[in-house]
Amino acid sequence: MHNPYNPPSANVEEPDNEKGSKKTKRPTSISVIAWYLIVISAISLVAIPMSLNNPMARELMAQNPIPVPLQFVMMFVGLLITIVSGIALLKGQNWARFLYVGWSAIGTVIGILTSPMKAAMIPGLVIFAVITFFLFRPKANEYFSAKETADSAKGV
Repeated sequence: MHNPYNPPSANVEEPDNEKGSKKTKRPTSISVIAWYLIVISAISLVAIPMSLNNPMARELMAQNPIPVPLQFVMMFVGLLITIVSGIALLKGQNWARFLYVGWSAIGTVIGILTSPMKAAMIPGLVIFAVITFFLFRPKANEYFSAKETADSAKGV
């Protein structure tokens, strides 16, 4: 029985549910990645429409074999997927990391096949590789599997 006069210790894990399973703390790398994805995507949602007035951006997009309107649809869908993935990562949803990596991999392949400026993709590829590395490290795997187990025990 819990004694109300003794304050809880700061480094004792609290039970996550009535069965006594422990909460798994979200790795800092997952928090950083999730917020990075959310913030960068939100900024891009504002910046992309402003780039419509840039003649150089329009010219580059016109060189792509994919029709310009479809390019914009793909960009906005990708940004929404990235924001949803970031929010779901913060909530410990395992599917979010697969959604982000899958969509980004598809976008990378499409970009390599169609982009008139392939060298401009290198910084994005490096960031994607780093994010993917951290999303699937052992600590991240442990966090997401523990969260999935806890959710299934709750019937979520």
